[in-house]
Amino acid sequence: MPLAHPARFAVPLLAGAVLLTGCGAGRPPAAAPAPASSAAGAGAASGYPVALDNCGQRITIDRPPSRAVALDQGSAEILLALGLADRMVGTATWTDPVLKGLEKENAKVPRLAERYPSFEKVLDTEPDFVSASFLYTLGKGGVAPRERFGALGVPTYLSPSDCVGKDNSGDGDGVRTRPLTMDDVYGEIRDLGRVFGVPERAGELVGELRDRVTKATAGAGFGRASVLYWYSDSQGPYMAGCCGAPGIVSRTLGVRNVFDDTHEEWPQINWETVAERDPDVLVIADLTRKAQSAESAAKKIEFLESHPVTRNMTAVRKKRYVILGGQALNPTPRTVESIEKVAAALRTYGFAK
Repeated sequence: MPLAHPARFAVPLLAGAVLLTGCGAGRPPAAAPAPASSAAGAGAASGYPVALDNCGQRITIDRPPSRAVALDQGSAEILLALGLADRMVGTATWTDPVLKGLEKENAKVPRLAERYPSFEKVLDTEPDFVSASFLYTLGKGGVAPRERFGALGVPTYLSPSDCVGKDNSGDGDGVRTRPLTMDDVYGEIRDLGRVFGVPERAGELVGELRDRVTKATAGAGFGRASVLYWYSDSQGPYMAGCCGAPGIVSRTLGVRNVFDDTHEEWPQINWETVAERDPDVLVIADLTRKAQSAESAAKKIEFLESHPVTRNMTAVRKKRYVILGGQALNPTPRTVESIEKVAAALRTYGFAK
């Protein structure tokens, strides 16, 4: 994967206790719907086939998947949170520790690779369904284009967050043509609930996430605060543009992203421009990969406090930092964690009205 795709290789801090209960921790396994006879023929499962329009493709699921592979961590964690570990035969492209509360379920599922497995290794699991969070994963340079799976009769599902309202035709992480919303994330959860025949469970998970957002934003406004989201690299830093997952955080909390004038997902911005924007608060990704400079939060803060251009920024002088993990800055259920932690920090720093 090119280094211009920073959000796909992050590692978060451990989530708090509210995250433990909010993303399906402890859910019992979801059994596949029992086969039922129908006019379409014996053995057809009730409620199937399921047809979805997904990122420009029409996919049809003839029966509940029982040998699913999730090729990105975000997708894997949704399936695990829905209690589907017993119907998964592989996961890949893990950049963070698994979401707290899902460790036991995650341990049941083989990890095919820390990053991208080969197409052949995925096929060795005899999958009947493949999902991914990023277009790159199911494209040239990733595991394999969707068409290669389709030619073998394996349906694939791509997170709508990486294709709907987004132009991925250029370099980098794409350009948002409309702001991403939590409804896009909720839609993915509901889609996967339909695919696996557990729509009620998907609805419960969406409800839990909505409740957490409501709780995090209750009773306070943060309109005075300006925020910058720094993902990775100190030499050519990747900062969040207006309209990806960090944009959900900014709009939900009513704060201003100092780079909300760019629709690029993660543009590279020089430090002189960052210093000119002088944000009140810095949201910093804590990464454990070694792909670029200043990946961990500690290294980022060390850089900020020693560099002559950045050390006099307001947020640096007052040490107004919010430490988040990469998955919390991707469009996944963990975006709710970002909302919670940024809201809590803004209260601590005195920005609540």
